[in-house]
Amino acid sequence: MVYWRSVLLVFLGACSYGILSTFVKLAYQAGFVPAEVSGSQMFLAMTFMWTVALLFSKPRLKKKHWPVLMGIGVMSGLTGVFYYQSLQYVPASIAIVLLFQFTWIGVLAEAVMERRRPGWEKIGALVLLAIGTVLAGGIFSSTFGELKLIGVVYGLLSAFTYAMFVIFSGKASEDLHPYTRSAVILTGSVLVTFLVYPPVFLINGAFAEGLLVYSLLLALFGGVIPTLFFTLGVPHIGGGLATILGAAELPMAVFMSNMVLKESVSAWQWFGVAVILLGIAVPEIARKCRAAVLQKAD
Repeated sequence: MVYWRSVLLVFLGACSYGILSTFVKLAYQAGFVPAEVSGSQMFLAMTFMWTVALLFSKPRLKKKHWPVLMGIGVMSGLTGVFYYQSLQYVPASIAIVLLFQFTWIGVLAEAVMERRRPGWEKIGALVLLAIGTVLAGGIFSSTFGELKLIGVVYGLLSAFTYAMFVIFSGKASEDLHPYTRSAVILTGSVLVTFLVYPPVFLINGAFAEGLLVYSLLLALFGGVIPTLFFTLGVPHIGGGLATILGAAELPMAVFMSNMVLKESVSAWQWFGVAVILLGIAVPEIARKCRAAVLQKAD
């Protein structure tokens, strides 16, 4: 029961990130800039999570907890920074494909840390995720002549930092309550975000002009839910499977862009979404097959 609950939490956390892009686009359409949107999102998420932690978890933080958890938060914050930088140099479809290299990076990192080769089911899942990501991202409609090396580098850096965030968010400081862990992680995200995007939204009146509504939605779907759900779920399923489940972000992003923003989505993109979902399911299908074989053997 704990295992399946953890799988669901990580899956929903990834879906939450997928919802995020729709609200970001709506905020941009309303006239707000990346510095206001990104900074206010992380600031409100941190404020909410610390409020919850102080009210319901009785934080027992020690000096040893801060560096590791803040470091994980920095990885989360840098993911957004690198991804936004990548978008300035390469088409959005290419940037999302570069970001989604986090799937194989996460599985490889787990294999190195645990000194164990990934099973065939994870390798098969990665192949399907790679194919699905290329199709769902609409990469074939992009002009490759527009690619700039710096944009590719930023995209791959976002993939690396996101993989590290997913893997370590559930491994560090497991003696702390998840609310407290999430609050400290978000604090790290806020610090690195404010270094890149100074918090001008606190003094320029953007909140009163409508930014607050978008920021609350972004804080919920892009800060609180994914950070908390990954913190709760990853310890019970491992970083490798967590990164595979994290691929649910792209299908949700495609679905939301079509349903809410009314953006055109091709048949190939929908097929890519289906392939990604199949890739996510492969490890669990393999797990059930193994269990059935063992049960018959008994």
